[in-house]
Amino acid sequence: MKHFSKILLIAIAFLSSCITRSDSQVENSGYQKKLQWLLRHNIKEVSVAEISNFNDAIYLDAREKAEYNVSHIENAIWVGYDDFDLKSVKDLDKSKTTLVYCSVGYRSEKVGKKLEEAGFKTVYNLYGGMFEWYNQGLPIIDNQGKTTDKIHTYNEKWSQWVNERKKGDGTF
Repeated sequence: MKHFSKILLIAIAFLSSCITRSDSQVENSGYQKKLQWLLRHNIKEVSVAEISNFNDAIYLDAREKAEYNVSHIENAIWVGYDDFDLKSVKDLDKSKTTLVYCSVGYRSEKVGKKLEEAGFKTVYNLYGGMFEWYNQGLPIIDNQGKTTDKIHTYNEKWSQWVNERKKGDGTF
């Protein structure tokens, strides 16, 4: 029994070191609970409130192209999720801070993990994703590079986590 306890403690310590929990928060407590349940928290996370510290970061959008076309963070590079391929980021500087986002952080967390495994040095997942960015009133642009208030909410189920401003083409 003593041997088992020792192994259990070592396993817990190891698993704890593999998880990168964040103190990141979103304003909506229901959304916060959803994110805590949904995400694995296995890469570093950054909250929308902390984003000002990432002026020189490379922003990667891990949503589908239709979502990106409605709106995205300015200067973000679309990499997608279903069709994500490391070849799409082969020319990026792996030593630069890389911030990955999607609608809520689920897809970007998975893409971010692939980036880390491919040698990107400092990768962050935007906690709460594009939805929280939008909810905080931060600027977004459309596929023409013009400021917009439209956002693609992926589907009707997920639209509950977006504050009412003006939902755009392809939204529910």
